[in-house]
Amino acid sequence: NSRGTASLLKDSISFTDVSASGLFEGYDLLRRGFTSVKNELLPSHPLELTEKNFQLNQDKTNFARLRNIQGIHAPLKLQMEFRAVKQVQRLPFLHSSNMAMDILRGNDECIGFEDILNDPSQSEIMGEPHMMMEHKLGLL
Repeated sequence: NSRGTASLLKDSISFTDVSASGLFEGYDLLRRGFTSVKNELLPSHPLELTEKNFQLNQDKTNFARLRNIQGIHAPLKLQMEFRAVKQVQRLPFLHSSNMAMDILRGNDECIGFEDILNDPSQSEIMGEPHMMMEHKLGLL
């Protein structure tokens, strides 16, 4: 279905933010990080969108299954727990393993790609702590 694929592609492409001072303002590397052309490209394969949304699709399937088996309270309770776990975060310049989210999803006993090759010392998100906290608090 070409119409459905086109709408998915249109929804997945994000446009860059234009600040109030104009288009010719310099790019703020400290706040936004390095630019990546890979993130702005269209998917090269039809399955790429499906793989990108795999966890969301799996959560929807699990919620539907829980609703059919246990009733409406089970997926609602699980969704409330997901929201509570997402609100608790570390400081923006520290790496987080999201262990509580893995436990809720049942991934705590599985060893995946991100467990082995997600070394925090090689992370690209590390920046100056004071600048990142001021940005998060809205002081900059």
